[in-house]
Amino acid sequence: MKNLKKTAILCFLVLSWFLGNAQEKPIKKESFDIINLNYKGLEKVNSLFNTAKYDEAARELLTYYRNRKTVKHPDFNAGDENRFRGKEIGKANQEKADNALEHKFQPQKGYGFYDYGKDINWEYWPVKDNEVRWQLHRVTWWLPMGMAYRSSGDEKYAKEWISQFRDWEKKNYLGSSKENDSFAWRPLEVSDRVQSLPPTFNLFVNSPNFTPAFLMEFLNSYNKQAAYIPEHYSKEGNHLLFEAQRILGAGAFFPELKQADSWRKSGIEILNREIKLQVLPDGIQWELSPIYHVACIDIFLKAYNSAKMAGVEKEFPDTYSKTIEKMILASASMMFPNYNNPMFGDSWLVEKESRLKQYKSWSKVFPENAQIKYFATDGAEGKSPDYLSNALPNGGFYTFRNGWNDQSTVMIVKAGPPAEFHAQPDNGTFELWIKGRNFTPDTGCYIYSGDEEVTKKRNWFRQTKVHSTLTIDDQNMVITKAEQNKWQTAKNLDILTYTNPSYTDLNHQRSILFIDNKYFLIIDKAIGKATGKLGVHFQLKEDSKPVFDKANNKVYTAYEDGNNLLIQSLNADKLALNEETGKVSYAYAKEVSRPAFVFEKTKNDVKTESFISIVYPFADKAPDIKIQPNKDNDFEKGIISLNIVIDGKKSEIKTRLN
Repeated sequence: MKNLKKTAILCFLVLSWFLGNAQEKPIKKESFDIINLNYKGLEKVNSLFNTAKYDEAARELLTYYRNRKTVKHPDFNAGDENRFRGKEIGKANQEKADNALEHKFQPQKGYGFYDYGKDINWEYWPVKDNEVRWQLHRVTWWLPMGMAYRSSGDEKYAKEWISQFRDWEKKNYLGSSKENDSFAWRPLEVSDRVQSLPPTFNLFVNSPNFTPAFLMEFLNSYNKQAAYIPEHYSKEGNHLLFEAQRILGAGAFFPELKQADSWRKSGIEILNREIKLQVLPDGIQWELSPIYHVACIDIFLKAYNSAKMAGVEKEFPDTYSKTIEKMILASASMMFPNYNNPMFGDSWLVEKESRLKQYKSWSKVFPENAQIKYFATDGAEGKSPDYLSNALPNGGFYTFRNGWNDQSTVMIVKAGPPAEFHAQPDNGTFELWIKGRNFTPDTGCYIYSGDEEVTKKRNWFRQTKVHSTLTIDDQNMVITKAEQNKWQTAKNLDILTYTNPSYTDLNHQRSILFIDNKYFLIIDKAIGKATGKLGVHFQLKEDSKPVFDKANNKVYTAYEDGNNLLIQSLNADKLALNEETGKVSYAYAKEVSRPAFVFEKTKNDVKTESFISIVYPFADKAPDIKIQPNKDNDFEKGIISLNIVIDGKKSEIKTRLN
């Protein structure tokens, strides 16, 4: 009986070993075709290869990678296991890792986890949002699985990752189908894998389940994916930058691969070219999206760090780092005290700690820049910028501000040139921060692309009428091509005037006056022969509980903390105040309802029509506000000569709008 039991156990162990290695591909001479066996440190590998001992050569190559010290990843390196054993990896990472064991993946963080089946169905498309299908192939849960393995030492994570890697390679080979290729092999997704696989490799390489045979599979797969990128670069924009930065990183992390040098050269060449093309003279990246602007800063810096790792950083000229520094300062110029930028151009909110972390990393690159240090330390060190209101005229971002702390008033206006995919038809829109509250957050993006229903949702958030600007007949403006007519800052009066050819036969000229470092007068003019219903739209924060005083054409918030906002039309002619449907999206695929309204009137002929609106912060009681134009005041000609009367107190404003 005992012998029978021992035999059964032995059979089970043999069967387990066989099943665990059943997927192992034999190591052949061709397995080494991609490797530069003359690379320093591979002498033993080369010797074994030359004597046709391919299994032993692969085993020696695995030993090399397990002990390699010449290449350091910024975050995850082989040999760090003891330092991180038993340490928590964060709730979100642990959840991703554990769900991945059951094939429950979260491709896009705007959605939940989906079950992709015991036999993983990589073509499963639970929500017809293209991002869900694309980002599935970024396999973003593999790195958390590696982190969980490093922390716990539990081989179940290593076994499952190796199994999934092989499964993905088997089912998503290039050419499997035109549709699948368009998702699994879109260059951006390939580059994302090429970037995330090296740290994942480091986290798992010391596992006993990481065999020499799997090493050869991994390297050949990685080489194939990396080599794909230079032949299929995206045409332009941040996708091209991501791809170039990541192929440079691939060459830096795996210098032992024959194509590593050409990958590094390709990435550097493109980044040196594109930083000149994509970054405007004021430091703004040409997609005019604050969130992607910051992403591009990190792209350029990651590329530089990869070049340093490969010892080729001198391939980047001095102008490269100077441009990055200018981009950082541009981002700070259009930043609120909570470290968020406005949600223009498909942007979303970020946690302050996350942005602080970025500034800290940027400050290490530019330690002599006192302004970057100021933001890196939350104002504790360094020096705040020596300006308040500031223009970034090439990108079309204008910031009115009276300070840099949380109690400041900050309005950021978008009035720029045409841009690409992430841009929306919204010139003139703004976000307004007062004493710790963003009263008028931009609508956001909600979603990117997909089937008809998904596209319909995206298009709702892109509408001109759901932004704080002027429309005719509620139509989308046909072009964003603002021309700055005036930008002037002074002690008690800052002025912006721009003109945008928003519609056929209708130009929109908007002037914003920041008065006494406290409140705003907005003058909108509809110029041209087009006729129809004009509207100047406004949106408020979702919890503002506004009072709509239609008799007096004013709307004001009702916060109980003594921090409120009044928006009122001061037109002498007749117009209507109407409520509108409002929504805001602070994160991908998430939306909340919020108050929105419009001042409307009809344009019947070629005569220029004007809207005069005041945006005024107050504490508990909404003020009574009127304007008294002087005889020489002429809104149409841009001559401002008037008195603003606030609760009986009169202030005279004399200026020209252009």
